[in-house]
Amino acid sequence: MSTNPPPNPPYGPPFGGVGRRIEEAVELIEMELRHAIGYVNDAIIPQVRSESITAMRSLADKLRELADRFETPKGPRP
Repeated sequence: MSTNPPPNPPYGPPFGGVGRRIEEAVELIEMELRHAIGYVNDAIIPQVRSESITAMRSLADKLRELADRFETPKGPRP
């Protein structure tokens, strides 16, 4: 048996653990971003699209009502 310590990580002491922790943090951030993107694509975008369509239809109705008011005579003009 050898009494030599195991070889140091690539960044050497005291940075070996820091490098690994940074890599783990980056992996966690990437995973959270994938989840956030999935949520936006699956929940937010369809709801925004649906509400936008409803708003456009409501606006079209209001514009139609306004056009009808412009067409309708208000009575005799002086």
